[in-house]
Amino acid sequence: MKGSEVRIEGIDKHFGDFHALKNVGVDIQKGEFFSLLGPSGCGKTTLLRIIAGFETPSAGIVYVDGRNILPLPPNRRQVNTIFQNYALFPHLTVFENVAFALRLKKYGKQEINSKVEEYLNLTKLTGQEYKKPAQLSGGQKQRVAIARALVNEPDVLLLDEPLSALDAKLRQHMLIELDMIHDKIGITFIYVTHDQQEALSVSDHIAVMNEGRIVQVGNPTEIYESPADIFVANFIGEANLFNGTVTAVEGEMVWVAVEPLGILKVTMEPGDLEGTRDFKPGRRVSITVRPEKINISLEKPADLPADAFNFFPCAVDEVIYNGFQSKFFVTIPDFARFTLKVFKQHMSYYSTGSEINWKDKAWIWWKADDAYLVEVHDA
Repeated sequence: MKGSEVRIEGIDKHFGDFHALKNVGVDIQKGEFFSLLGPSGCGKTTLLRIIAGFETPSAGIVYVDGRNILPLPPNRRQVNTIFQNYALFPHLTVFENVAFALRLKKYGKQEINSKVEEYLNLTKLTGQEYKKPAQLSGGQKQRVAIARALVNEPDVLLLDEPLSALDAKLRQHMLIELDMIHDKIGITFIYVTHDQQEALSVSDHIAVMNEGRIVQVGNPTEIYESPADIFVANFIGEANLFNGTVTAVEGEMVWVAVEPLGILKVTMEPGDLEGTRDFKPGRRVSITVRPEKINISLEKPADLPADAFNFFPCAVDEVIYNGFQSKFFVTIPDFARFTLKVFKQHMSYYSTGSEINWKDKAWIWWKADDAYLVEVHDA
């Protein structure tokens, strides 16, 4: 496996009175595609700049393959950075931009030509060698930045929101290419983004950050399906959130009273059964259900076990057609202050079942397994 293992321990960073990073620690495995995900101002770029050597932490250590790299200047760390604004030299050609670092290191002409050709080919820039950055598209500029960073053959590649300047379709295309490049060269990627879909699409593991802290680390499935708290549940994708009181616990099943909605059935995670959370009757909890986990129909479903599903009549307040899916915004009688989101995937040209329209009366239901107890509040 190529690349390096990165260990971040107890990193704090103050900018005057502002506490940008608060005791941040995480392990990044050799050769993985690791994302730092969070809203603007959460500290993810500051953490990346500390790894690169452009910022000095107020406390903590950064290890690469077990070696503390904080005493090293940026040019002596086997780490390269791709910036949001590309940072290309406008007066140099594509070839000269990619070759720049190799010439600084006094590589021979033949070796420079060979390496530049290799990485231009990897990034699909063959034929663009003699163009200046101003003659390139946004996607091509991004490829030049990637080739220039990779030609040094770093152990760790840091990517600071590298696709944010591109339009939506090109961004998705470049994300796929970036993932393919990672698969080919196999070094460690640390990718900063505020875009949840980007992180979920390409990452081996994700660290979700908020207000200078890492609030959850996991693979994309864990982050999406088992959010650590309300912030993660709301930040990653979309979620319906209920607050209620535990009324009973039996085996893996928890019954939660949500006023005035009624009783919701929720299945606990295996870790919860081992005592990692306290779900005693009387405790206040928060529950999340993803919109795509909820079914909707004009007819009440039959032959579904009542002890494993939650059923409610509803009124359709809004319908939004998005091509591949429809989004329904519904309210439940006596719970009208709360709007639920329901997403229905279109599996074929002719949508299955009767068409559901604005102001229709309908039924919604979801499995207890698809609801998640996301937070336990103080008694």
